[in-house]
Amino acid sequence: MSDSLDFAGHEFARASLDHCVKCTICETVCPVSAVTPLFTGPKFVGPQAERFRNGESVDHSLDYCSSCGACTLACPQGVQIAELNSQARAVMKADHMPVRDRLISQTTLMGTMMTPVAPIARAALNNKPIRTIVEKVVGVHRDAPMPPAQSQTINGWLKKRGPRRTPATKGPIVFFHGCAGGFFEVETSKRSIEVLEHLGYEVIVPKQGCCGLAQQSNGLFDQASAAVLKLCDDLRAAGGELTIVSSSGSCTGMLKHEAHEIMGVDDARLKDVATRIRDMMEFLLELADAGELPEFSPIDMKVPYHAPCQLKSQGMGMPALDVLRLIPGLTVVESGATCCGIAGTYGLKKEKYEIAQAVGKPLFDMVRETSNELALCDTETCRWQIRKGSGVPTEHPVFLVHQALGLS
Repeated sequence: MSDSLDFAGHEFARASLDHCVKCTICETVCPVSAVTPLFTGPKFVGPQAERFRNGESVDHSLDYCSSCGACTLACPQGVQIAELNSQARAVMKADHMPVRDRLISQTTLMGTMMTPVAPIARAALNNKPIRTIVEKVVGVHRDAPMPPAQSQTINGWLKKRGPRRTPATKGPIVFFHGCAGGFFEVETSKRSIEVLEHLGYEVIVPKQGCCGLAQQSNGLFDQASAAVLKLCDDLRAAGGELTIVSSSGSCTGMLKHEAHEIMGVDDARLKDVATRIRDMMEFLLELADAGELPEFSPIDMKVPYHAPCQLKSQGMGMPALDVLRLIPGLTVVESGATCCGIAGTYGLKKEKYEIAQAVGKPLFDMVRETSNELALCDTETCRWQIRKGSGVPTEHPVFLVHQALGLS
């Protein structure tokens, strides 16, 4: 057994196990067990089942855990339930990892292949017969939201853009865009860079790879561990003392929390990056608290906002709400939803698609009832899920910050 799987099977998983008092609070907040009997609940497959595993899986329904983390956040005893389930699932799948789960975790490869043929890729992903064949052969549901292929990557835009509009008066800062921000959500990365430059920073965008989150969530711990450490090397090469800012909330969570807590990556490079990285809206809120944000122009609009699970798990509240509420005329309505259902690649899988849609339905309804013009969410796959499920355009909160600063 590899070091990562050995950690998952024997060490951290047991550290908080016996703190469980069977209060079942985790059961009341679980969005998956609320919509399907296929998942027996976080307590049952988590601390309760772990006592009987001893290296063997005793309940395969744990594969239906989406790892949203709501159970861990709700636990009054501090039991790391979602982390424990993620570890147990990796051990369970180690000797029979589905080909599909290996394929859908290759986000950089997908982006590299789709960008040169973006119009064809978009047409294919919207073609029902092709999607039906993919579902039958690969196991990705025909109606699942897909990454929007773009003709230009963020690196392509950086090479072709003109000179910056404002002087760099505050020194350098490192920008981490993540795979999706590099290939699929390029406009989010562009607007983030423009906002940071407008605020006076010299934005350094180093060559960077994948954080390994999709691999981790599918139980591919060895590949994910190698990827996250390679990324740390990439980001550290840009400057050892510089703040790192990212508009990819899920990838930020991988660096801050999941690589260490779930996979046991105990490396000085990861610790260094984890202490220096900030979510984009978290960073802007820090500037606002320090009185360093300029006044925003009014935006007369009402928008729904959903804080994704990956953001909540970082324990920093909802900084986007606080920043957006500084914009005059803007009314932001927090969704109150636990989860959108997508959970990274979870909602793409044919056997889990209907569950993901059922989990997301209250959120989709709330979004449509609040606005048919725009919704806001911090992470990429959640935005794709909300766009598809609600029919409402869904963007990163930085879009409205960009507008309120007069940049668009």
